[in-house]
Amino acid sequence: MIQTIQQYLQFPFVRYALVVGTLIALCSSLLGVTLVLKRFSFIGDGLSHVAFGAMAIAGVLRVTNDMLFVMPVTVLCAVLLLRTGRNARVKGDAAIAMISVGALAIGYLLLNLFSTSSNLSGDVCSTLFGSTSILTLTREEVWLCAALSVAVVALFAWFYNRVFAVTFDEDFSRAVGTRVEAYNLLIAVVIAVIIVLAMNLVGSLLISALIIFPALSGMQLFRSFRDVTICSAVLSVTCALLGMLISIVGGTPVGSTIVAMNIAAFLLFAGIERLR
Repeated sequence: MIQTIQQYLQFPFVRYALVVGTLIALCSSLLGVTLVLKRFSFIGDGLSHVAFGAMAIAGVLRVTNDMLFVMPVTVLCAVLLLRTGRNARVKGDAAIAMISVGALAIGYLLLNLFSTSSNLSGDVCSTLFGSTSILTLTREEVWLCAALSVAVVALFAWFYNRVFAVTFDEDFSRAVGTRVEAYNLLIAVVIAVIIVLAMNLVGSLLISALIIFPALSGMQLFRSFRDVTICSAVLSVTCALLGMLISIVGGTPVGSTIVAMNIAAFLLFAGIERLR
């Protein structure tokens, strides 16, 4: 098996996939802890459906580089979710459900009405659950993903203390002069960027697992925000690498294999916590 992996690593597209997958897993894990603690975990699921709808519209409009269209639309919906969630008539969970289901339905409707693909079901399935498209990344796409990932990590490190404060006590943060709305907006925008990057890795329906499972696994063994974040990052990167290697060697779906690794890690950590 090691020899097989070494043979595959000689191909540039395999190395590109491993680099991009590792960076996406790292970025997802950093913000996942904050989303879980703020009880806003399903924002990832909602925005992933928005990204699917935006990709469908980009396909209908024959947009060559769909990321240039999908990214702004997903970021805009992240801002709308944040604003709508404060509305007394439309609570946060209801706003997510409304935008999520609406975007998914409209996207699939547009693909059925205007798509010229001969394999519509296969295209939709690969978009929802991930496909081998991560193995067809170009050098330019890898550099773009690397630049955005570095920006996400840098923003998280730079605003770590304020993100920590906003995560645990918004009222106190607001009382001491912290611009809570601005940092919540920053978190939502960064999550939108991560989701667009992760579409090719795990598909739109499985992105939430990439965000939530590492954070929940870290919380089984650790109690401080810093320790959980570090554990989540290490675990997410490890599961992503293992999942991609198993997928490449065994021919299994990339996204599902990565999520399966995260589930196995969560069960292992939960078992250790139970024994301890």
